[in-house]
Amino acid sequence: MAHSSNLEGERPNFVTHLECSMTGERYEAGQLHGLSRAGRPLLVRYDLDGVARALSRADVGQRPTDLWRWRELLPVKHAENIVSLGEVETPLVPIPLSGGPNVLVKDEGRLPTGSFKARGLVMAVAMAKELGVTRIAMPTNGNAGAALAAYATRAAIETVVLCPDDTPEVNIREIAAQGARVYRVNGLIDECGAIVGRGAAEGLWFDFSTLKEPYRIEGKKTMGLELAAQLGWKLPQAIFYPTGGGTGLIGMWKAFDELEQLGWIGPERPKMYAVQASGCAPIVKAFDDGVEHAERWENAHTVAMGIRVPKAVGDFLILRAVRESGGAALAVDEDEIIRATADSAAQDGLLLCPEGGATLAAYRRALAVGMVDAGDEVVLFNCATGLKYPLDDRSKILDKDNLPNLSEL
Repeated sequence: MAHSSNLEGERPNFVTHLECSMTGERYEAGQLHGLSRAGRPLLVRYDLDGVARALSRADVGQRPTDLWRWRELLPVKHAENIVSLGEVETPLVPIPLSGGPNVLVKDEGRLPTGSFKARGLVMAVAMAKELGVTRIAMPTNGNAGAALAAYATRAAIETVVLCPDDTPEVNIREIAAQGARVYRVNGLIDECGAIVGRGAAEGLWFDFSTLKEPYRIEGKKTMGLELAAQLGWKLPQAIFYPTGGGTGLIGMWKAFDELEQLGWIGPERPKMYAVQASGCAPIVKAFDDGVEHAERWENAHTVAMGIRVPKAVGDFLILRAVRESGGAALAVDEDEIIRATADSAAQDGLLLCPEGGATLAAYRRALAVGMVDAGDEVVLFNCATGLKYPLDDRSKILDKDNLPNLSEL
């Protein structure tokens, strides 16, 4: 395995403690935790002075470019608990025609199980293994369940996954194929989550819902670490991120703070744009209303299933990052998502997932109203391969026995 050198031996571990993201209350590392006593996500904290003494930017540059090159800034202590499927660094792909000359797409569809959910779930599952968890349950709109199934199966952890009944069929079959027990539920993802929470309260399993365990954020923050390294330790002017639960946006914001404390980047930050669909935009409404918490979005619907999250437990963390960065929360319409996804494929050859298409649509909207300039370096996050989603059939029929003039094809 090309990156095995990053997975061997005792892990240098700099975790000091966990803390409540709202109250700052400290929790012991090395113990199994869900939400804090305040019912909010826990954040992992590190001895960053110790990291700085042990590791330099140059050291990182000498390592294989995978997720595990960042091991000093990750929580896994014992190498035998890593359950890697080959978490590569994802490329930055220009889309000059559909986006613009300074627009890059970080194409997370290149990861195991075809989505950025692999980053969060490889870390969460590795830590579950390290902390002795044997049974996990999780609600999903599709891609997170697929990543959980793959890594948990590899770690010999039993898994139950609950999906809204209109979850894309390919995701449901993928989850089952990779060893999880999957159930279709006549409700939305937060209603699936309520069932998972009930079973967790009964002691049937550990709840792996978004942000209800501390380590998915740590996996997702590697997007921010990678981005900084790929751009020569200078962050872009703006990031457009498809936002449902918002783990990745929260994680990147944490990564940038840790990198600054290490002295690897300066205080400059990208404007963070949380992108939602107009059919499910609780974060956008809360942003526009100037409040810290989002109300549940009723009758949520969008073609971009991954951002169809009516209520996010980390809402205040998403909104805090967006506001501190000088960015915004933006909602885009279904026709804009569909058009942007089609344009990227037809004009630049990059097949985005609908959620990735939403970020391109949001960039176009932000550009039109002057939130960003055409000269700004911008990174859009494509969270999954477009191959997982239904594609229009634009083929035509050709009769081999009655060919037309081939010049007319």
